[in-house]
Amino acid sequence: MRDEQLLEKFALLSEYENMAKEHGYSCLAGIDEAGRGPLAGPVVAAACILDENSMILGLDDSKKLSEKKRQKLYDEIVLHAVAYSVVRIEPDVIDQINILEATKKAMRLCVSGLRVRPDMLLIDAINLTGTGIPVTPIIKGDAKSNSIAAASILAKVTRDRIMEEYDVIYPGYGFAKHKGYGTKAHYEAISMLSICPIHRKTFLKGLC
Repeated sequence: MRDEQLLEKFALLSEYENMAKEHGYSCLAGIDEAGRGPLAGPVVAAACILDENSMILGLDDSKKLSEKKRQKLYDEIVLHAVAYSVVRIEPDVIDQINILEATKKAMRLCVSGLRVRPDMLLIDAINLTGTGIPVTPIIKGDAKSNSIAAASILAKVTRDRIMEEYDVIYPGYGFAKHKGYGTKAHYEAISMLSICPIHRKTFLKGLC
């Protein structure tokens, strides 16, 4: 994508941030998660406050980006963000409180972990409560807001790295390849090896 197109896309994905600032909000945090759907591994949430003076071009829904592009943007976000926070919630907690509540828990912890307190939260789809900060939930927000897109990339890259580490600890399941999602190969591995400690038992009730 050419620089001109990247600039146009960055401006387009700044719409929600600009509207919030027009309404008097000055410090916006984007929040997103990775890993709500997999059969194994943690759910990871990230919160990110972008520096309006450091334009990071190419931000988008992390799932639309190549791994190489995600890694590059991850490094830029970490380097230039005003503040960011990444939190993981483990499978045993997911089994105890369910995946939606685990996701919300991770998001709240992200917000409290930011070194700068935001005055508005832009969140992908979830109407988060319990932070004391106004929330704007945006359906498919990771493709509509630079702040949420940045959080999406932080969460996705972090979780992918976690699953690659688990691939070494629990060989044979293919975690580095499918990242814990319910692929045919993953189900076949479970049928041969049974479940391992990072599997979500509530997602695999018929196999436990």
